[in-house]
Amino acid sequence: LRILPEDTVGPARPRAEVAQVYAQRVETAIQGRGRDVTLQSLALGALWTLLATIALVLLFIGMNHFFPALYTRLESWRETRIPSIRIQRLEVISASRLTDTLIAIAKVLRVVAVILLIYFFLPIVLGFFPWTRRLSNTLFNYVLDPLQNGWRAFVGYIPDLITVAVIVVVVFYLLKFIHLFFTGIERGAIRFRGFYREWADPTYKIVRFLVIIFAAIMIYPYMPGSDTAAFKGISIFLGVLVSFGSSSAIANVVAGVVMTYMRPFQIGDRVKIADTMGDVIAKTLLVTRVRTIKNVDITVPNAMVLSSHIINFSSSSKRRGVILHTAVTIGYDVPWQKVHELLIAAADGVERIQEEPKPFVLQTGLNDYHVTYELNAYTDKPNAMAEIYSDLHQNIQSVFHGAGVEIMSPAYNAMRDGNRMAIPEEYLPASYTPPAFGFRSLGQALHREPEAP
Repeated sequence: LRILPEDTVGPARPRAEVAQVYAQRVETAIQGRGRDVTLQSLALGALWTLLATIALVLLFIGMNHFFPALYTRLESWRETRIPSIRIQRLEVISASRLTDTLIAIAKVLRVVAVILLIYFFLPIVLGFFPWTRRLSNTLFNYVLDPLQNGWRAFVGYIPDLITVAVIVVVVFYLLKFIHLFFTGIERGAIRFRGFYREWADPTYKIVRFLVIIFAAIMIYPYMPGSDTAAFKGISIFLGVLVSFGSSSAIANVVAGVVMTYMRPFQIGDRVKIADTMGDVIAKTLLVTRVRTIKNVDITVPNAMVLSSHIINFSSSSKRRGVILHTAVTIGYDVPWQKVHELLIAAADGVERIQEEPKPFVLQTGLNDYHVTYELNAYTDKPNAMAEIYSDLHQNIQSVFHGAGVEIMSPAYNAMRDGNRMAIPEEYLPASYTPPAFGFRSLGQALHREPEAP
């Protein structure tokens, strides 16, 4: 045994002294190995090996009885004690398939148990003999080292885990308080000047989202592996993926937030967004849903809603009422005062037209053959615009026909047979006969004698 200068560890000592220490250690190891390798120790190792083998065989016999009995019991529970897995009315896994899955899991567990028993049997037996004891320790360490490392990592993570738990508990109760606060605003129990009750729910959702994001940022450094390159790479990849894939979604969310506080319309309002007119049935941060008068649901992205002009008929009706207007053309031979009277009477006969403010008439055109009259009437039921217009047009026809006034729409450009009036039969008197055309020769007209003074 040679001792080199670099073998002297710690304070400088003579090499002879170091060599003597090493020699004593080698002598002790040789003596211990000699004591281990004796006939008695080998016989004892063989005995323990026999006992371990008997125990392994007994375990295998027990497993051969236990697992088949388990298979039989699971099979007998099929469709009886083993129910199907459902989410409401959707059957995710049937009872029969679940039974087959449990039997397959039991078979896998049996194979795993056999492998583990054999694996632990080998290092136990090898540990009974001095020649193979080191190999036994190596086999044990293959299993024990990961378990020990995992346990040490868990114990070391306990302080961070407590910090995460405290953050989660604080955020949980903070969210409950925020929900209670905004619920009070929505119900009117809490009031702030300039803060409308319909803002409570969207504002609560925004605040809740911000609180959760803030909590996630606080928890992130305490997550296992958060400082590793792989974790950081995944975070960057997800951030890039979200930024490129959700630009339109973010635009819709921003537009939804802006419209929430602009209050251009509410649920149930009759609106016209660009070319779409109907009742608002849903309003989220991403889209607005409108149901047309033809009962068709149209989904409009909020970014498109914000960039379009919005006409809200319901907001006007809450103040004085929204004005519905329609136009008719009447000949010049009918006094305009009478036309005004008839149009206002027609409007007054419609049930959902308001009495106050009163309907009014505007003359919007003096055409070649007729005058254009525009009837304007107030209503506080904008959601029934189609029905009100229909009733109004029916009343206009009934009132004008009853008064013997022709509606010149469309205009008649050709001569009518017998000059018959364009009024339905039920409005004409029973003695009515269409007037005939009067003809006179040109000669008669030129040689007509002068009338007596």
